Amino acid sequence: MDGTSRLHVDGDRLWSRLMAMAEVGATAAGGSNRQALSDDDADGRALFVEWATSIGCTLATDAVGNLFARREGTDPDRSPVVLGSHLDTQPTGGRFDGVYGVLGGLEVLSTLAEHGVVTAAPLEVAVWTNEEGSRFPLSMMGSAVWAEASDLDEVRALADVDGVSVGAELDRLGWSGDLPLGRELAAYLELHIEQGPVLEASGSEVGVVVGVQGFRWLTVTLTGDPAHAGPTPMDLRHDPARPLAEVLDGLYRIAAERGPWARATPAQFRSEPVSPNTVPATIRFSVDIRHPEADVLDGMDAELRALVAEAAERHGCGWEIAVDNDSPPVAFDPACVEAVAAATAATGRSHERIVSGAGHDACYVASRGPAAMVFVPCLDGLSHNEAESIEPGQATVGAEVLLHAALSLAG
Repeated sequence: MDGTSRLHVDGDRLWSRLMAMAEVGATAAGGSNRQALSDDDADGRALFVEWATSIGCTLATDAVGNLFARREGTDPDRSPVVLGSHLDTQPTGGRFDGVYGVLGGLEVLSTLAEHGVVTAAPLEVAVWTNEEGSRFPLSMMGSAVWAEASDLDEVRALADVDGVSVGAELDRLGWSGDLPLGRELAAYLELHIEQGPVLEASGSEVGVVVGVQGFRWLTVTLTGDPAHAGPTPMDLRHDPARPLAEVLDGLYRIAAERGPWARATPAQFRSEPVSPNTVPATIRFSVDIRHPEADVLDGMDAELRALVAEAAERHGCGWEIAVDNDSPPVAFDPACVEAVAAATAATGRSHERIVSGAGHDACYVASRGPAAMVFVPCLDGLSHNEAESIEPGQATVGAEVLLHAALSLAG
């Protein structure tokens, strides 16, 4: 038997590090607030660097502040296998979103160092900058710049609500490094809590993630004629609330007809003028539509547009739809997916193949090289919330799968 098949991560060490990191920017309700490029984010990274250097890793950053901890392999000319996620959080974030993937990756390297195992390819743990997009308005920012999907200069110019720019903070913290963007990776694996209820409902211990849903954010504007709510008869109004009711009903039908992976979420409703006794001149709202297949997502978009046009015209109203964000579906690399599936089977854990409903840094990395993800269930599917919760045993299971998947890919 291959000796590496008997390797096990140290679940107590992993949990201890997760709890220690949670205290950096700890909130009163038990969560964490380490927004990107803040002093708390810097303190969290400093703790990670301390742990990584203690096992002999070298550290380097690229121009947007993505941090990489590297453990050399026997063949330094080979491209690295990278394990990673992010340490920044939402303002009222939980203890596991992102940080679990970073510290799970570090636990893999710690286990190999502890047992004197050296892989053929180098292994790295990535800490991506501003994945959350909560302080600076671009989610998955670091991986987007790394993949050259976003322009570095434009990203450096992004500012928070206080007018502080990404570039100013990168320079202040000394995080503008010289590691090349978009360098070749042999493979990328991201360990993460599911952030949804599917695994918990099915009882599966591990989710083998085959891809990520595409999503499209739209702003729908319905226009009518403002009029007094008292004297104006109902049948003589051009009231945008009438087509709104039909659109909302039809939107849920559009999702229901496309199976369990379709999502449609209307939100951010605003009417003008803001008055209780005036027929609105405009009603504006957002729609988030999602599906893992590009053609189905396009079909949802087209049907929504037809629905809005027909409902608005039927009630004598105008309409407009603007696209605010368009993220195509991502299919992960089959070899990486199979490495995760094989590692899960080898560890004897129940699992299922799953599509991620949320975006992750792995989406941008997958545009440049082989990538896949590993999910573990979280309590009630809750995330982006201080009550976010997993059990120590679940954390260990996911890290164990990550260990053996990484070993198979790194050689």
